[in-house]
Formats: sequence, C-alpha cells, structure tokens
Amino acid sequence: MRYVLVTGGVISGVGKGIIASSTGLLLKTLGLRVSCIKIDPYVSVDAGLMAPAEHGECFVLTSGGEVDLDLGNYERYLSVRLTSEHNITTGKVYLNVIEKERRGDYLGKTVQIVPHVTDSIKDWIKRVSKISVDGSGEEPDVCIIELGGTIGDIESMPFIEALTQLRHEAGAGNFMNIHVSYVPTVHGEQKTKPTQHAVKSIRSYGLIPDVVACRCETPLAQPTIAKLALHCQVETDQVIVVRDMPTIYQVPLLLSEQKLIPQLRSKLALDQITVPPAMATFGNELWDMWKTIVTPTYQEEVKIALVGKYVTCQDAYCSVVKALEHSAMRIRRKLKLMWIDSEDLEPTTKGGPAQAKYHKAWHDVSTASGIIVPGGFGHRGTEGMMRVTKWARENEIPFLGVCLGFQVAAIQYARDVCGMPEAMSEEFDAQAKDRVVVYMPEIDRAKMGGTMRLGLRQSIFQQGTEWSKARSLYGGAEIIEERHRHRYEINPEMVETLEKAGLQFVGKDETGERMEIFELKDHPFFVGTQFHAEYQSQVVNPSRPYLGFVAASAGCLEEVLNQKPVEPFKAHVIVNGTAK
Repeated sequence: MRYVLVTGGVISGVGKGIIASSTGLLLKTLGLRVSCIKIDPYVSVDAGLMAPAEHGECFVLTSGGEVDLDLGNYERYLSVRLTSEHNITTGKVYLNVIEKERRGDYLGKTVQIVPHVTDSIKDWIKRVSKISVDGSGEEPDVCIIELGGTIGDIESMPFIEALTQLRHEAGAGNFMNIHVSYVPTVHGEQKTKPTQHAVKSIRSYGLIPDVVACRCETPLAQPTIAKLALHCQVETDQVIVVRDMPTIYQVPLLLSEQKLIPQLRSKLALDQITVPPAMATFGNELWDMWKTIVTPTYQEEVKIALVGKYVTCQDAYCSVVKALEHSAMRIRRKLKLMWIDSEDLEPTTKGGPAQAKYHKAWHDVSTASGIIVPGGFGHRGTEGMMRVTKWARENEIPFLGVCLGFQVAAIQYARDVCGMPEAMSEEFDAQAKDRVVVYMPEIDRAKMGGTMRLGLRQSIFQQGTEWSKARSLYGGAEIIEERHRHRYEINPEMVETLEKAGLQFVGKDETGERMEIFELKDHPFFVGTQFHAEYQSQVVNPSRPYLGFVAASAGCLEEVLNQKPVEPFKAHVIVNGTAK
C-alpha cells in the first residue's frame, strides 16, 4: 500500500481537502485505484451532533455514517463510496483503546499514548486503506490521508506521531507528504515566513514534506518560490503554487500544470505498479471528460435562491451547493446563487435594518429563476421557509424542497389548500392540532447520536406516476436508492387528504407508509424529497432531482428529460442503511 499524507500549516481551512481530492483524481487518471481517509483530531466520535452553523455540513455515507464534509469531496471527485471507518476521530480511537483495555487485551500493561494509542491509529489506517471503495472488490493502490487542523494543534499530536511511525514502516517509495501552507500578500509583498515556520514545525515532529503546496490569491513570483525552496529544504520543483481558481474543479488541472504527477510517480515509485490496459484507458477517458466539463466558461447564468437557516456558514450546505454546481455545468450555465436567511422572509414589526433585510430577501426571491429549501433542524426560520414555498407554488417558480424543505412545503400546502390553517410539525409544536409532520415511531427519543433514519434506502415510484418529472429524471425507473438523514416524516394519516388536494406523493418507501417524493402535476417543477439527493451528486454525474430543478430554472427541462441518466454507482453490500 502506498500512502499520500496531506497536512496543513499556518491556518486551517486552507484547502487541504480539495488538494487531497484533486491529488486522488490525478492518481485515478493514471489508472490507479484510490481510497481516502480523513483524520479529524476532535474528541467527538463523529460529526452527527455538531452544529452546522459552526462546523459545517454533516455528510452522510451509504452505510449511514455521519462524517466530515471532506469525505463528500472525496466521493464527488473520485466516484467512490467510503465507509464511516474512513473518517478517524480522536473519539473513535480512544473508544477503541478503552474498550480493548476493559477487555484485558493489553494484558495488564499501563495503557499509554505511545505505543497503544499510536498503534491503534496505525492499525486503523492500514486496515481501512485496503477496503475496496470503487465497487470492484479490488484493493486500492494508493490511499490519500488528510490530517485535519493545523500542525502544532495539541489534539493532533498522537496522530502526527502515529503518521511519523507509519512513514518509517511503509518505507521508501510508499509514503509521500504534501504539506499545504498559506503565503499571504501584505502591502503587495509575498510573505514566506509563515510557511517557513510551518515546515520547520512539521519537520521537528518527524514528518518531512516531499511537496510544499502554497495556497495564494495570485501566482507566486519566481524569487518567492526560490526562497521557499531554500528555507524549506526542498527543490524548486517541489514547491507547488496553488493559486485561487475560477472553480475548485479546476484545481486538478492546476496541479497537473504544476507537475504534481511526476512528483507522485517519483516519490511513490508508481512505475512499479502494473496498471491493466482497461484501467489506463478509463483513466484517460476520465481526464478528458473532466477537462471537458470544468474548463469552459459559461456566459448565460441561472439564478437560484437558496433559502435556509444556516446561511451565515455556507459550508453547512456544502453538498447542496456542489450538486447545484454540477447541474449548472451539465446544462452549460453559470450558477448565480443568492443566499437568503429564511428568518428574513418572516414579517417583522421591528424597524430599520430588520425591515430592510425583509424587503431585500423578498426582492431576491422574486427575481430568482428557481428556489431551493434545503434541510435543517428546529423551528427557527421555518415560517419564512413555508412562505417561500407558497410563493414558488402560486407563481409557478421551479422549486425543490429537501428534507426539512420537503416537510415545510407539505405543511404550507395543508394550510393553504386543505383547510388546515393550524397545520404544523410535531418538531415545532408537539401539541399541534393538525400535525402534518410527525416523529418517526422507531426513533430513539432519548439518545441523539446516530439514531436518525440514516443511509442509503430505497424509494419506490408508485403506479400511475409515469407523468412524474422526478421519475423521468431517473429514467423512468421504478426503484431508486438515495441517502437519508431525518427523524421526522409526513404523517401517514394526512397523506390521503394531501393527495386529494393535489399534492401527489409519487415516491414512497418499500412499506408504502413513508413518503419520499412529492410533486405537483400541473406545475413547471414543484418537487420535494425526504432524502438528500445531493449526497450522491458527482461532477461527472449530477444528482437527478437537482439537475431537473436547475434545468427547469434555466428553461431547458425537456432537453434534460430526454437524456438517458448515467448509470449510478452500485454499492454491493449496503442496502437500506445496513449491510447485507
């Protein structure tokens, strides 16, 4: 097994995840099988209970694992399906070590950070790196490991020690370290000192960067590169300039232009790996397709209003935005995304700034070509969401509701069309008279972590739904599989009333009791999904509901409906969130 470790210095959020994903893509274009592991040094066991407005999106895997959003980047770039074990956290490692200690596995020894915790980390990486993630059943050739945070963080010390030992154990030609740093420009001068200190710090811990990837707003001057190479003890061709690009999808092209592939070939002895001709051909075709999709600059734009609760932290909707971007690229449009706080759409008696926000929010909504309401939790801002679903429905504006957006649209429909002015969700008011949305009976009300309805599950299009645009987007398929993350569902007792009033639930689960997809028949595009279709969207294969929504917003839905969908990735061992 060959490993590529991606670490970061100077500041966090510098782009390690995109560089790790892009490096993986370049390796895949060589015909290699690639896997990824993300190490998050926080003590939380997983990302399931972290606030989206603080931590960003919680990405959901086919198995139902709730993980860091970077695993979403890996899946989107590499067209792989990862497991929850591909996200290592301090919490998981310590749980593992403590469970072993309680069982007596350490035979009475004093359990310490070194060697017991570090050995646990190394064993975890070695085991998980061999898991097939591309559906072939074959062991990957290379594993990308991204260490979250910044070198020097106290919580990452055990991982750095473990990775230092792993480098030694893997041996020459099997381990490469890409250190991502930031080169700021101050008063027009490119400053190298932060990167010098970052590299000095990581070398002091025993990790030796083979490549220094310098993030910067503008290309670095040649003297700056030479200075970095001198003080970081690398050759000039080992300093890669990762400047800001028009889109993150062009970063692989930039890394290729910066000659990263020869560095990978040299440091990992890739020429010693026998690549089957079919895989080499696939790699070349993937690269050609990638360049075709991400290179063009589109002039005609499509304006989408994203109405959510966590818009102050745009990473909270990372997969949603990526799915919209993939879809816009597919129909050759430039995406113009307007971020609207759903609370700003609610009437207010406050004066001044509050009124200004209210009027601006509704102005943005009224000028949008399409409206999307993504997922979320809690009552805050939901009245604004409901109002915007009413606007889209009555003004025939293309609309996509996802999870919470699906639920609030159904609630507003019940209020407006079904004669239930007090319709509500049990999540917002447990004593409400007309509860259109209720708590799922099998969900644990006491324990929060990992207890939602999670993972890849089947949705079945009902008989007589051949008219459905949503079904047509899936190529007329009867059964589809998408990922879920929710505790609440449409009240089965309300379904008949809603359907008689015109809100058709065209997709249901395998029992027929749980609503998955609704659609209005005589509307340009008014679709809601209980599932999160954005989690399976890829650059080369956009999510079908998102593609239909963006195409409807751009006025070219019929063209998309006539296209044959790309065959989806088939996960061999995971169905309905559990292993077969």
